[in-house]
Amino acid sequence: MSKIKVAIIGSGNIGTDLMIKILRHGQHLEMGAMVGIDPESDGLARARRMGVATTHEGVDGLIGMAEFADIDIVFDATSAGAHVKNDAALRAVKPGIRLVDLTPAAIGPYCVPVVNLAENLDRGNVNMVTCGGQATIPMVAAVSRVTKVHYAEIIASIASKSAGPGTRANIDEFTETTSKAIEVVGGAEKGKAIIVLNPAEPPLMMRDTVYVLSDLACQTEIEASINEMAAAVQAYVPGYRLKQQVQFDVIPKDRPVNLPGVGRFSGLKTAVYLEVEGAAHYLPAYAGNLDIMTSAALATAEKMAQSLANVSGAAA
Repeated sequence: MSKIKVAIIGSGNIGTDLMIKILRHGQHLEMGAMVGIDPESDGLARARRMGVATTHEGVDGLIGMAEFADIDIVFDATSAGAHVKNDAALRAVKPGIRLVDLTPAAIGPYCVPVVNLAENLDRGNVNMVTCGGQATIPMVAAVSRVTKVHYAEIIASIASKSAGPGTRANIDEFTETTSKAIEVVGGAEKGKAIIVLNPAEPPLMMRDTVYVLSDLACQTEIEASINEMAAAVQAYVPGYRLKQQVQFDVIPKDRPVNLPGVGRFSGLKTAVYLEVEGAAHYLPAYAGNLDIMTSAALATAEKMAQSLANVSGAAA
């Protein structure tokens, strides 16, 4: 099968790490162009050294490149505001182009590969939610496929050093996008997301805590579902793991708790504790928050490329 050519907009940490992943491990993808706005950026310099065509003139520069004619998938690793403009500019020239959005812009549907990738393969724009979303939504979904989830709350703690200008500029979008995706993709009636930038030295790896309040159900079945889902995520994020055994607590009817947006609740509380270690392809190992985003984006685009190839083959 011939590879599908892709471009990456954003030559910062996320874009550069994604480029290296594609060059090293891309099965159905081939780098066509790396796009930035700073001609001196390390990402563009690395791309040139690795034989990838580059432009420092942003999305307009990409559209003007000869390589653009052969590009079918574009990753956007810029910011929420920039992605809106990039999507419009690209689609005006090539309406059928596919965009994998690594910002919290959420123009297209939320996509968490192990949960809902199959139903989004034909969409023109898919949103990779956030690092916290990619790490925790599979756990919420694992519970919701066993029993009804009324409320899910996630706390994503990441090393302050791993949070670049884009992450810091998008904190509000992070919480809003993740909270909504917990409901839409994870299946919770109400979702809440919190991000913590941990200034500890040496930097700590990404840690995530997931609290799920659901109807009473078999705890063994829920734990098995969670372990199965964790293994599925590990298939494309090897550093993803449960830090300890799943914890359960029954909230009795005579001592209910008040849930925001839900009301009085009694049932089962499930607590999941996660750690994400980065693969250190370009970023340090503690930057698991960035690694899980690029790994999820790569897994998504690989399946898109297979789908595009199958359609092309059928047409031929």
